[in-house]
Amino acid sequence: MECTVNWTGALGTRSGMGFVAETGSGHTLTMDGAPDPAKPENGGQNLAPRPLELLLAGAGGCTAYDVVLILKRGRHVVQGCTVKLTAERAETDPKVFTAIHMQFTVTGKGIPAAAVERAIAMSHDKYCSASVMLGKTAAITTGFDLVEG
Repeated sequence: MECTVNWTGALGTRSGMGFVAETGSGHTLTMDGAPDPAKPENGGQNLAPRPLELLLAGAGGCTAYDVVLILKRGRHVVQGCTVKLTAERAETDPKVFTAIHMQFTVTGKGIPAAAVERAIAMSHDKYCSASVMLGKTAAITTGFDLVEG
C-alpha cells in the first residue's frame, strides 16, 4: 500500500497548510489545517478535513465495512449501517486519540441483536486494522442501535 502527499499551500500560494494525497489505488483527497489567528502563515484555510479527522473516518469506514460484510455473510438482510465516532485526544504532544466511542446504527429485516454484537466484536477483535492500531493508544468502546427496516 502506498500514498503520496503533496503540500499545496493555500490556493497555490505556498503558505498555509493545504495538502493533496494520491493513494496507491489512484484516488485523491485533500486535507487542510485549522486557521491559526496568531500565526496565519502556519494555519490552514479550513477548506478540507484535518488529517486526524480522516484517520478517524478511515477507522469508521474500516469497521463499518467489516460489520456489513460479516452480517451479509451470515445471510442477514442489511439495509443500512452507519457509525458515529467520537474521540478524545491527549492534551500534550503528540495529541494521540485516548478514547474513541463508535456508535453503530444497523438497519435491516429481522437481524438479531446478537448477530450485530458479534459482527462488531469480530471487527474490533480480528478484522479492522485501523481500530486495532488506534486501540494501541485509545480505549475503544462500541454501542449499537438496531432498526427494523
